[in-house]
Amino acid sequence: MRIFDPHIHMTSRTTDDYEAMHAAGVRAVVEPAFWLGQPRTSAASFCDYFDALLGWEPFRAAQYGIAHHCTIALNPKEANDPRCTPVLAELPRYLVKDRVVAVGEIGYDSMTPAEDTALAAQLQLAADHGLPALVHTPHRDKLAGLRRTLDVVRESALPTDRVLVDHLNETTIKEAKDSGAWLGFSVYPDTKMDEARMVALLREYGPEKVLVNSAADWGRSDPLKTRKVGDLMLEEGFGEDDVDRVLWRNPVAFYGLSGRLDLDVTATAPTHEGNSVLRGAPAAEPLPTGA
Repeated sequence: MRIFDPHIHMTSRTTDDYEAMHAAGVRAVVEPAFWLGQPRTSAASFCDYFDALLGWEPFRAAQYGIAHHCTIALNPKEANDPRCTPVLAELPRYLVKDRVVAVGEIGYDSMTPAEDTALAAQLQLAADHGLPALVHTPHRDKLAGLRRTLDVVRESALPTDRVLVDHLNETTIKEAKDSGAWLGFSVYPDTKMDEARMVALLREYGPEKVLVNSAADWGRSDPLKTRKVGDLMLEEGFGEDDVDRVLWRNPVAFYGLSGRLDLDVTATAPTHEGNSVLRGAPAAEPLPTGA
C-alpha cells in the first residue's frame, strides 16, 4: 500500500514517526504551515518557520525515504493578531519556492472580519502564483463556516476546483462535494473523523476527489491514521484500486496542480546547514564474545 499523507505537521513529530510512517507505506507528505500553539510575536518568526519547512523538514524526511512538500500561508487563527498579519507581505517570496505546492492552511477559525480579509488576500495570492489552495474549515459551526468559505472562494479569482476544503465531516461533505472542490478529511484519535466514519462516507459518496490525512500535530494524534483507513477500507470490501486512489492518486492529482510535485527521494548530504539528526558519539563496537 502506497500512502501520501496530504496534511501532516511533521515539525511536531519525531524521527521515530518518520520511521514508522515509512514502514506503514507512507512515501510522501505535505506539511501545511499552521499555528504552533505558542503565539508568534512578529512576522520574522513566521519566516524562520517557513525556512524550516523548506529546508530542515525535507532533509529529515529524506533520511527515511519520504518526499516532503509544504504549503505556505498565514493561518486563520493568527490572522486575528495584528503582530502576525505583516507576514502577508512576505508570502510572495516563499510562494515561488519549488517545494511549495499550495497556499495554506487558510480559511476560518472564528469567522472574524480579519479572517475574511486574510482568506480573500491569500486566495488572490494562490491565483497570482498558479497554486491551488488548502482551506481549513473551522472546528466550530462547521456548516456555517463551510458556506462562508465557499462564498469567499466563489468571489475570488481562484476556481473552486483548485481548492481543497479540509476537516470535513458528515455535516459538510455534501455541500463541499456539490461545490466542485476537493474533499479533505482529518482522521484523529479523539476529535474530527475516525476510521469507521471515514469508510462509511467513502461508501456513501465514493472516492472521487477525496483526500484522507492524519493532520498529526503537537496534540494527541496518530501519523499512521492514513494506513489504518486503508486497512479498514480493504476489510470493508473496497478494492485495492479505491484505496490507492484515496491514499495516493488523489493527493498526487491535487498537489500536482502546482506543477511542482516531485515524488523522487534523493540521497541527502550528511548535514543540512551543518546540522544532522544525529546527537552524541556513535555507539561503541560490542566487545568480542568471551572478552
